[in-house]
Amino acid sequence: MEASKKDWKLFRDKIGSWQELYMEKLVKEYIAFMNSNLPASIKFWELEKKIEQDKKKPGVILELRKRDMLFDIIRLLNDGVITMDDLSEFTDELRENVKILQA
Repeated sequence: MEASKKDWKLFRDKIGSWQELYMEKLVKEYIAFMNSNLPASIKFWELEKKIEQDKKKPGVILELRKRDMLFDIIRLLNDGVITMDDLSEFTDELRENVKILQA
């Protein structure tokens, strides 16, 4: 499916704020983990591992390509970065395609 101009523009407008909210959520998780009673060495190495994994997720970094937009949206949904409600301004066609591919 080729993304419409409207959907592509909307995606580019929204992705930054979606990622910012997701990274804020990650930071809160990191803080809660760091405030745990675990030994410092465990916290250090576990946090390093978690950040290494998280920094590869679409909620943190994403190479914007129009042809990949639909699959990027599905990855964002699957990772909990966004919900279907976040797609309310997108075209019916895009939302339908997302539902089909997620099923």
